[in-house]
Amino acid sequence: MIFLSIKQIFKTSIRSLTSNKARSFLTMLGIIIGVASVIVIISVGAGAQSLILGQIEGIGTNLIAVTPGKSDDSGPPTSVMGIVVTSLDDNDLKLLESNQELIGISYLSASITSSAIASWRGNSYGVNMEGVSSSYLDLNKTSLESGRFFSREEDNNLSKVVVLGYTVKQELFGETNPIGEKIKLKNRIFEVIGVIEERGQVLFQNVDDMIFLPAKTVQKSILAINYFNKLVIKTEESVDINQAVSEIEIFLRDSHGISDQSGDSDDFTVRTAAELLDLMRTVTDALRYFLAMMASLSLVVGGVGIMNIMLISVNERTREIGLRKALGASNKNVTTQFLMEAVFLTLIGGIIGIILGIILSWIISLIVVYLGYSWSFKVSFFSIFLAVSVSALIGLIFGIYPAKKASKLEPVEALSYE
Repeated sequence: MIFLSIKQIFKTSIRSLTSNKARSFLTMLGIIIGVASVIVIISVGAGAQSLILGQIEGIGTNLIAVTPGKSDDSGPPTSVMGIVVTSLDDNDLKLLESNQELIGISYLSASITSSAIASWRGNSYGVNMEGVSSSYLDLNKTSLESGRFFSREEDNNLSKVVVLGYTVKQELFGETNPIGEKIKLKNRIFEVIGVIEERGQVLFQNVDDMIFLPAKTVQKSILAINYFNKLVIKTEESVDINQAVSEIEIFLRDSHGISDQSGDSDDFTVRTAAELLDLMRTVTDALRYFLAMMASLSLVVGGVGIMNIMLISVNERTREIGLRKALGASNKNVTTQFLMEAVFLTLIGGIIGIILGIILSWIISLIVVYLGYSWSFKVSFFSIFLAVSVSALIGLIFGIYPAKKASKLEPVEALSYE
């Protein structure tokens, strides 16, 4: 008997929803948009996270970055916040170079960045300059499209040579061979000796829009400073990277005159690629779940729409409710019927939203892959479960008031309702 009652309620709910398809669809639209947004944001966030982490892993997990300024274990160094810190200089680079074998360093590169307008004949292009050491290619697993990279001697001699990113070469020279040509940077003339292969976006930087120069040339001849933005180190595969970090910290504290070995007084930060991976994973996880929560707010808007339409439905079906109660339907039966209708609306909207969200996520992944990024199409079970469960919960929450209102109608009053 209970089964038959639920079955009858189910049929009545379906008939009521399909009797006005346009209104039912418009009511579900908020749920559809909200669920699709949650799916897309979590999927895109997962794809972006895999892209960023994949790039870090692709460069190598035996990397160590030394940046000026102190940071705590969970936050970025001070220099990343846009504050100029000058605590990393030539003496630190020379010190680590002289102890390269002792620490187990295979490659070491200084880095200093600035922006400029590069010009050749009548063409000009805004670029990011990066002064690096001669080991840059080996350290970043990068190849040249043409020409060569500068040597250590050219770095030490402040040679005016440059290596172009792929896009810079295209913008300035087009189909002309740039090797041997002279370009102007910061009112100085530099000779083009190489072009780096097309690489695209790497760790928030478009490498193709960059020009690479000897670090000391940028430091001494262009910017007239004696500090670096960072030092990047690659250790030998057999080296314990944590031990290497400890040794680097000891050397730098000695160079900076810091006697406190606890690290509390350090004016520099030493981070491994593994620590960077953990930090980026934490940041991207927090960001995508925050965005998913913001998108979920549209589900609340959809719930308000459902409550509104269910209240209208109660008013339209007052005589029907009175008749059912006169024939023996209990308050529980009426409440269950209207709750079921609300839940059906949200679940159907949720299913449509899931399908739409998956399709949109797939289209976005195709576009990003087409643009040349290594993007993974990911739709997690968690996002689907979240969307469905939140949809059902919204239906229950916003369906309770109309359902309770319907169940409290007195049969005599409801039958005489006009």
